[in-house]
Amino acid sequence: MSKKDPENPVREPADRSSLIDATYKTLNDRHHIIYEFVMRYNDYIYENHNYGTGVPLTMIESHTLTYIDDHPGTTVTELTRFWHKTKGALSQIVSRLEKNGFVTKSKTEDNAKTVHLTTTEEGHRVSNVHKMYDIKDISKTLAELGEKCSPEEIETFFKVMNVYYNVISKDFEENRIVKRQGRRKKKKTE
Repeated sequence: MSKKDPENPVREPADRSSLIDATYKTLNDRHHIIYEFVMRYNDYIYENHNYGTGVPLTMIESHTLTYIDDHPGTTVTELTRFWHKTKGALSQIVSRLEKNGFVTKSKTEDNAKTVHLTTTEEGHRVSNVHKMYDIKDISKTLAELGEKCSPEEIETFFKVMNVYYNVISKDFEENRIVKRQGRRKKKKTE
C-alpha cells in the first residue's frame, strides 16, 4: 500500500467523474433559470425606481415606507423581523426615508430607548402612490404570465415559491447564514 502524495491528489475514477458531471449538468441546467431570476431580481430591488412621486426610491425603501404607513409606530427591530435584514441595514433605509421627509421618529415618555416610526403626510402620499404603482405593475405581470400559463399553473408557481422560500429559510436558520447588510455600494466608474 502506497502513501498518498499531497502534490498528486487521487483523482475520481473516470466513470464516477462522468456521473458527477452529468448529474450536475442536468440539475444545474434546470435550476439555472432560478439563479438568473434571483440575480436579476436582486438588481431590480436595489435599483432606484420612479414611482411617480418625484423622488427615486429602491423597492425596499418604498416597501419599507408602505410597511411603516400601514403599521404606525413600528420600530426598526420590527422591520428587521419582517424583512430579515440587519438592524444596521434597516436603520440606513429609515434614515434615507427620514431625510426625504417621509418618516418621523419619536420616543415614548416611558421608554426613551425605543424609537417609533410613522409616516409624514408626504410619506403617506408616497406610500399610496407606491401602492397604486404596484397594483398596476403586478396586474400587468400577471396578465403577461396569463398569456402563456393557466391560472392553475400560476397558482402552483406561487405555492411552489412559498414552499421553496420555507426550504431556504430553514437552511438559513440551520446554517446560521448571515443576513445581507443592505444595498451594495456601486463601483465608481472612472
